[in-house]
Amino acid sequence: MSAVEDTRVLELEIGNVAGGGGCVARAPDGRVVFVRHSLPGERVMAKVTSSTRSYLRADAIEVLQPSPDRVSPPCPHAGPDRCGGCDFQHVDVAAQRRLKGFRIAEQLEHLAGIVREVTVEPVAGDEAGLGWRSRIRLAVDPEGKVGFRKHRSHELEYVDHCPIADPAVMEVGALGVEWPGADELEVFVGPGGTDAVVSLTTSNPVKVTLPDIKAGVVARGRVLRQPDAVHTVVAGFNFRVTNGVFWQVHVGAANALGNEVRAASGVRPGDAVVDLYAGAGLFSVLLADAVGPAGSVLAVERDRRACADASHNGKRYSLLRVMKASITPSLVEDAIGQPDLIVLDPAREGAGTGVMSALDTHASTVRKVIYVSCDPASFSRDIKALLTRGWSISTLRAFDIFPMTEHVELVASLTPPGQG
Repeated sequence: MSAVEDTRVLELEIGNVAGGGGCVARAPDGRVVFVRHSLPGERVMAKVTSSTRSYLRADAIEVLQPSPDRVSPPCPHAGPDRCGGCDFQHVDVAAQRRLKGFRIAEQLEHLAGIVREVTVEPVAGDEAGLGWRSRIRLAVDPEGKVGFRKHRSHELEYVDHCPIADPAVMEVGALGVEWPGADELEVFVGPGGTDAVVSLTTSNPVKVTLPDIKAGVVARGRVLRQPDAVHTVVAGFNFRVTNGVFWQVHVGAANALGNEVRAASGVRPGDAVVDLYAGAGLFSVLLADAVGPAGSVLAVERDRRACADASHNGKRYSLLRVMKASITPSLVEDAIGQPDLIVLDPAREGAGTGVMSALDTHASTVRKVIYVSCDPASFSRDIKALLTRGWSISTLRAFDIFPMTEHVELVASLTPPGQG
């Protein structure tokens, strides 16, 4: 159903938080309205930005009755028709976590059929929700100037500073120069800015003019200036992350999630572990250290560069094997052996019910499945495939590794029937 432009202004009573970073209201004609820059319980004047037959989208442009959780946005680029990167700049940080907890509980009940309250926990490394992103992506206009896209728009909000970025990202200087010939750029830094890489999206790398900044530059896989990877340390282990390979963006996320995966899994020396969607091998390396020489770890990842990083990061462990493959039901059923533990950390869309159902074929031998997810909806849909087969949730924790946005990270341990 396509949306059309709509410029009406409506007075609305705001209801619960919804997906997409806004809250729900009801238009005078009965249609649902998704209102950004609002909070539950508020009364606002909202400018409609688009409409369909069944719903409207709108921005709160005037707050008539504010919520006690409303604060002044710390970023000057936040607000209606401004930068689309943050959803909750106008929300107290503690209240942001309560809203995320509500959304998790709502999705669990609606999609997985379970009633469970979840407290969203802060993660070390940010200051009141700011200064946490080690990786930012910007658009570039035809003149080479950079900015963030506005919400659901190709228009740019031009910036020279991002408050949620790690200060080391700002020190690279990529936002203060022009990038003629580029379409988009991503800045990725290691701890303290020891390594920095700017990755460019461009139709022709040869025509890109490189400014004088302290960072490597890569365009469409071609290294224009070294380095092409950053290096970081998690729980005392060194990791290389090549340009374009997935890595948690919050500076404290890898430590928090790595520690929780080890704790929730109950990993033991001698265990056989399978790490699905392994990326650069964060969980594979930590679990390889835990299982010891008598155990084994199989890391499965489809991206060639990520496989190379995982092999490099786990090279000290002969027991760690990296398999380049897509995660499919048949692979899960037939190609991973009989593990004691399975870890999966899929992309936002989730693993899918086919893969989740295939995990159940290991119910008689596996001790636990650890599911790491950045989306409560896909997580809830996925785990239902196991819950309906008698599996249970042993532990479930939520981490606020995306402050100022609607996003949240979940780590759950799932136990087969008869082992709960």
